Amino acid sequence: MALSDLNPVERNEEGIAAVLGILKQRLGERFQTGEAIRGQHAHTTTYIPTQAPDGVAFAETTVEVQEIVRACAEHRVPVIAFGVGSSLEGHTNAPGGGISIDTSRMNRILSVNPQDLDCTVEPGVTREDLNRHLRDTGLFFPIDPGANASLGGMAATRASGTNAVRYGTMRENVLSLTAVMADGETVTTGKRAKKSSAGYDLTRLLVGSEGTLGVITSLTLRLQGIPQAISGGVCPFPSLEAACNTVIATIQMGIPVARIELVNALQMRAMKNYSKLDYPESPCLFVEFHGSDAGVAEQAETFGMIAEENGGGPFLWTSVAEERTKLWKARHDAYWSSLTLRPGAKGLSTDVCVPISRLAECVTETEADIAEMGLVAPIVGHAGDGNFHVLVLMDVDNPQEIALAEKFVARLNMRAIAMEGTCTGEHGIGQGKVGFLRHELGHGVDVMRTIKQALDPLNIMNPGKILPAAG
Repeated sequence: MALSDLNPVERNEEGIAAVLGILKQRLGERFQTGEAIRGQHAHTTTYIPTQAPDGVAFAETTVEVQEIVRACAEHRVPVIAFGVGSSLEGHTNAPGGGISIDTSRMNRILSVNPQDLDCTVEPGVTREDLNRHLRDTGLFFPIDPGANASLGGMAATRASGTNAVRYGTMRENVLSLTAVMADGETVTTGKRAKKSSAGYDLTRLLVGSEGTLGVITSLTLRLQGIPQAISGGVCPFPSLEAACNTVIATIQMGIPVARIELVNALQMRAMKNYSKLDYPESPCLFVEFHGSDAGVAEQAETFGMIAEENGGGPFLWTSVAEERTKLWKARHDAYWSSLTLRPGAKGLSTDVCVPISRLAECVTETEADIAEMGLVAPIVGHAGDGNFHVLVLMDVDNPQEIALAEKFVARLNMRAIAMEGTCTGEHGIGQGKVGFLRHELGHGVDVMRTIKQALDPLNIMNPGKILPAAG
């Protein structure tokens, strides 16, 4: 779906002018309207054009967020929450202008409860900040989307990542949160109990809402114990199908794999060159196991046997932390390594997720599409939960290449939906995937619209995202 087809957001020039004056007086130097800083708060990592807000408010407390939202509500001005800007589908763009609320200064770790395996943090705390703070407690927060994203942003986009096959996504790891709603009131969605049957599940409603219902101002998160031992390695395969079949067999056998990442041959070529890895240029699985010394060794050996039965191997694994770190650094640098395949090009990163029984079929058909269209587009995937990513390298100044990339993404999204999957496993809808939500959820979109209208009747909370144009 082309950006020109997106739901437009009308600018309210008079209201914006009024709010700019109010916030400048209230926040002083913590309210910025310079062109450069406004552009930084709407930047995207794809071809989606930057649509800058009219001002950036650096909030430091929940009360300040409330004041900003109330001023914007009074004058019908859009509010766009901003963490570190690592989202991929135009989530932080301001198509109707408005105010970006930067939560990076709301970065306090409010409490850690080691006995209960949970903590409460402000939204500007990043996942790396939290794990550094937790190191001496023997605990860690497992959700790892690659980027050092803010935890508020990770909750808002329902982030996932390499550890999701064992530890789940943000959906499973946010116990409760506090958010400022469109009327400026705060809502706390739950307590620290590990489960509750008390009323509607407001936590899950706000997790993944992409700032369209409220601005998250604190989160209570599940924590995990740091494993006694970790083993991992890389296993090459003769084909993507063989690699995917190994993933399916590993999951079906109940092996408690912590990470199982798929890269295709093209991606492996890029990673070898960029990260100086000594592996074949073939499809590979990056695998990691958490547990006891004996447990991770047994799991690695069992996985190696499964891989061998599918024509893969040798599986070279290690429990040496430095060697594992190098492997996962290469995996996390996949985006940057991919850019070396076509110097000067930019990447359109897209993702889908299907039942793992359909993963081999979906990935194979996607590779055929890439070849047929003449694209340069490596593939990586969180194979353990059927989620994979394609990075389409293109000249963003060439309308024909943009149109071809959009055609490819549309075919990929519809293929995943037809396989009883989703058009996005973890990137979210934002602007970039608005056109596919109704194909996936049908009347569910109308239910979402009803919720949006009830909670945000003035449509000020990150308008133009998630919901397609009515009609």
